[in-house]
Amino acid sequence: MASLSLLLVVVGVLLSAVRVDAHGIATAMVVFPTGTFYKGYNPSYQYEHPPPTVVGWSTPNDLQYVIVYGKQTDKYRATPAGAEAPVNAGDVVEIQWTPWPASHKGPVLDYLANCNGPCETVDKTKLNFFKIDEVGLVDPAADVWGATQLMNNNNSWLVRIPTTIAPGNYVLRHEIIALHAAGQPNGAQNYPFCLSIAVSSNGTDNPSGVPGTKLYKADDPGIHFDLFGPRSGGYQIPGPTLYSGALSVVQSKGGPIKATASGIASLVEAPKLTAVALQQADSATGQACDCHSSEVAEEGRDTSAVGQPAQSFMDSYPIVWKRVTL
Repeated sequence: MASLSLLLVVVGVLLSAVRVDAHGIATAMVVFPTGTFYKGYNPSYQYEHPPPTVVGWSTPNDLQYVIVYGKQTDKYRATPAGAEAPVNAGDVVEIQWTPWPASHKGPVLDYLANCNGPCETVDKTKLNFFKIDEVGLVDPAADVWGATQLMNNNNSWLVRIPTTIAPGNYVLRHEIIALHAAGQPNGAQNYPFCLSIAVSSNGTDNPSGVPGTKLYKADDPGIHFDLFGPRSGGYQIPGPTLYSGALSVVQSKGGPIKATASGIASLVEAPKLTAVALQQADSATGQACDCHSSEVAEEGRDTSAVGQPAQSFMDSYPIVWKRVTL
């Protein structure tokens, strides 16, 4: 009898845990047009020794949603990813989720934050996020939200990387805000997930941003919102203003996966070589300038990083990007 009682207690705890964790998590990303698949983070990785190196930030205690209103806390103590997915500006990134519940309706938002160095060792309190994508209430009559589109597209979401941002290492923050309990104070439920990406770009913009703990306030109209009440005023998407260089994308099911990769190490900007420095180097070595330039370009195409062979990040000389192992 004691054994049966203990079993019933265990079953009750497990069922309770299932109810608490009855939401999806973002587990992977696919970069298009290459169709390259990268693993994100899954809480189960904490039980693997050693855990896999992935492009998703670690959230081992992700058992429930994150409340970020009023008392600002970093509830799950997310830690930076161990690798980054190489992305070209203008590429479309598909973020894949586990099944999302239909009752958890609300907006989907995407942000970028420049790590200003390796994302693997970035101080997350110094990250400033700027918004590159937002979808709120799509069809009031049919009650279709951004989260509804995500669910209907095989639990996936598409976001396009702006072409105007400067090259470098960025954190992509992808987030759903569930509003089914948002009619009550502090009732909105945030589900943010972060992925590290290395962006190759000809752009020069370095947009200002907002710390993650200051993206929303408890009394924002899009946070304290009665999902089941009248909507004569529509819905105001919360968070900062959309970045002026943001690019739209039609939500649909992603294309086929053509390759799988683990990610790369961070990108760092090598010292700039001026024409004078090149001439001095050529004089010292007796090489022609074209030969020296070729060697620098090869450094920019270092393929020693983890995962798929690196693409050149040397879009304009004399700035050279190269991968480093941390």
